[in-house]
Amino acid sequence: MANEIKWNDRFNIGVSSIDKAHQRLFSIVHKMVDLNEDEKDRQWICTEGIKYFQSYAIKHFADEEAYMRSIHYEGYETHKRIHDDLRDKTLPALEADMKESGYSVESIQHFLGICIGWLTGHIMLEDHAITGKIANKWIHEPTEETAVLEEMIMRVMREVFGLKLQVVSEHYAGEDFGKKICFRMTYQNKEKKRVQVFFVLEERLVLHTVGQLLSAQFKKVDKIVADAAKLIAEQYMKRIAIYYNLTGVYALEKTNVLTEDQLVQDFRIEYPKYSLLFNTGIGYMAVCIKL
Repeated sequence: MANEIKWNDRFNIGVSSIDKAHQRLFSIVHKMVDLNEDEKDRQWICTEGIKYFQSYAIKHFADEEAYMRSIHYEGYETHKRIHDDLRDKTLPALEADMKESGYSVESIQHFLGICIGWLTGHIMLEDHAITGKIANKWIHEPTEETAVLEEMIMRVMREVFGLKLQVVSEHYAGEDFGKKICFRMTYQNKEKKRVQVFFVLEERLVLHTVGQLLSAQFKKVDKIVADAAKLIAEQYMKRIAIYYNLTGVYALEKTNVLTEDQLVQDFRIEYPKYSLLFNTGIGYMAVCIKL
């Protein structure tokens, strides 16, 4: 993982103060990855590293937002909301996850994987848009509909699996949170309009939910587990459709199993309108909808 976060000049956006801050953020995470190999001091390293990362990131966000205002950047409001999402939802949720799990290997993977993915994706896409090199990718913003969808997702997980979910991010962009299985379900209505739903499930969550439904214990995601998880995902969306009164409006056309690379490539083409990441207490789960 450490090799994935070494600074590269392609991350430069051309604003010296911002580029230097980005290099520092990369350095902090890179050092945490290296030091995390020391199992004896892992908790102390993570606790102090997270505090430093958070404080530096928050200061950087303020400086970057001041720069965007100074040049009257049109995408300022959207960009700031992405910063706010990481600062107010994602980082506190990741920190709570680590504390509650006793700094488990999985929870540290969540933190490092999501931070690495967020940094690289945000700099390469959203920050480069500040200087006009590319168009910003987050064209959809959380709305009241997003809050309703979050509640529906949490309600169904509570009713079916007895799991209480916590929102980790409303701007999930395909960041790595460990071993996972990815489904892309394509729905179509009578007018041939398509909707794509992405379910990204951490493997240990898949093993738990499939094992619970089949009253069995599974140690790995084999074909039986993967096929069962696919059916569960499809049934899950049926429950969501019932709450939204969409039954009979959209019909399932196909379900594809995606590799992590395929998921990331799909997201690079266009970010979903709704892109939510949750902590289920058993593992992480993302539900993303492209209209």
